[in-house]
Amino acid sequence: MARQYAEPSRNGTGTLVDVIDAILDKGLVINADITVSVVGVELLGIKIRAALASFETAARYGLEFPSGTNIETAAWAEAQVVRETCPQCGKRVPSDELLNVACPWCGWLSARAETIAVEAV
Repeated sequence: MARQYAEPSRNGTGTLVDVIDAILDKGLVINADITVSVVGVELLGIKIRAALASFETAARYGLEFPSGTNIETAAWAEAQVVRETCPQCGKRVPSDELLNVACPWCGWLSARAETIAVEAV
């Protein structure tokens, strides 16, 4: 699977919510190797790997959870729902809802949802 990276932008309109949304959507991985040496002799070595992502992103990229972690939660079940991006507002919405009802964020209707609405009347 090809890696996707967020493109940097400097439009000045970003808020903390936008940053958190981007981090949870794309995920953030931190790798660090820390060594303590005295006169060229390594005394201590620490390797750290931390990942920060939403359940949906973790499920998409197959991140592993520590053993004993209870992932059978409502959030994990919600992350397993197939989602698509709304063509109008760009938010990720469950596919069934986007195609058959409407986007809950902006109200965009797919051709299929418009047909269903007309048939219901």
